[in-house]
Amino acid sequence: MVGPVVPLHGLGGAKDLPIPAPLAIAGGTAALVVSFCVLILAWRNPRYDGKGELGRPLPREVARTIDSPWFEGGLRLLGLIFGGYIVWAMVAGPDLVTNPVFGTFYVILWVGIVPSSVLFGRFFRAVSPVRTLNLLFAKATGSDPAKGLYAYPERLGYWPAAAGLFAFVWQELVNPRSAYLGASGLHPGVMTWVVGYFLIMLIGSALFGDAWLSRADPFEVYSDLLAKLSPWARDQRGALVLRSPLANLATLTPRPGLVATVAVLFGSTAFDSYKDSVRWVRFVDKLNVDVQVVNTLALLAACSIIAITFALATMSTGVDPSSEAGSHRRTLPLLFAHSVVPIIVGYMTAHYLSYFVEQGQITVLQLSDPMANGSNLFGTADWSVDYWLSFHPTTLACIKVLAVVAGHIVGVIAAHDRALALLPKKHQVTGQLGLLVIMVAYTGTGLYLLFGA
Repeated sequence: MVGPVVPLHGLGGAKDLPIPAPLAIAGGTAALVVSFCVLILAWRNPRYDGKGELGRPLPREVARTIDSPWFEGGLRLLGLIFGGYIVWAMVAGPDLVTNPVFGTFYVILWVGIVPSSVLFGRFFRAVSPVRTLNLLFAKATGSDPAKGLYAYPERLGYWPAAAGLFAFVWQELVNPRSAYLGASGLHPGVMTWVVGYFLIMLIGSALFGDAWLSRADPFEVYSDLLAKLSPWARDQRGALVLRSPLANLATLTPRPGLVATVAVLFGSTAFDSYKDSVRWVRFVDKLNVDVQVVNTLALLAACSIIAITFALATMSTGVDPSSEAGSHRRTLPLLFAHSVVPIIVGYMTAHYLSYFVEQGQITVLQLSDPMANGSNLFGTADWSVDYWLSFHPTTLACIKVLAVVAGHIVGVIAAHDRALALLPKKHQVTGQLGLLVIMVAYTGTGLYLLFGA
């Protein structure tokens, strides 16, 4: 039997930790500080120049297979077929929580994009239905899918993607119609959101080509950011290689809107951890104001706090006029923004792990019966769901702590290496203190939200 949609993103709280939550929070922040001290002593020269190391070439046959047109075409076709199937379920299926559209939208797509991108690289780009439709349209009209009618304005950078990501997290976390297909008044359902997404992406790609999708598609930009932590990369000749994830992470191009993008991803997860807490619910009730208005402002505030505090922390140092940062202190947030990506992965893992594993299984069951009429199209409708993580909350709680702390440690390593390349000698230690303080604050706050709130 298909289970209901579980509203909780994770089980296993403070009471399930083998040690008290305050001690876990103190231990996590201490681990971060110790890691920083070790880096200061043992890592004194930058190792990643941001241009990408050569990497280790893949076996010729493997590289040839992955680069072959039929492999690329197969992934495109798979993405198009699955997308079409979900559109069919969305249009013809019942407006019930058992419709696989909801699990696909919120679980397989939003949460599944994390492991798929970290393991396989730019996964969403490879299967994106929008990219395939843009390619088919270009072939039908004899145009180049990489080029649109206009050149993409570089000053826009990732700002459209940041707006799209905020629209998604608002839809998931604030909109009262998040679990409905149809719209009601000013509250769009999932169908309205998806239709708007496709229209904006297709029109934008027609105007600006594939560059629009690389900068504006919220899911593609999100996947590409996470893919910087994968071992897959290409060398300067375009050949597929295996490379250190830290070396890949250093190649992230600092475009306008990057800080806003990572702030939305990070801040929305923090807000999600707190919005259902007893304290927040009581606070909102006392205000006697529309809960959607309060939650929208709170979501915006959470993302803004991350962006502002990160910017202030990275700018709290001097810069070498001869370095890449030049004399412009305001460029530092962009140049250090890549260090937030591992933190995002850590928080997404801690926050959504059990939700992804268990609700993902339920979605696989639901995909066999999209019309809720007893069908079993793929033979999965009668599968059972394994709730092993829920039955082992102590294990889950420990994984949460390790994920958050590990994400911050990797972020500190990435920031430290970039600081060695950008900051003058006299500021290479003191210049990182602002970042260390804010990352310690992020770690402590994040663990508190996961276990103490």
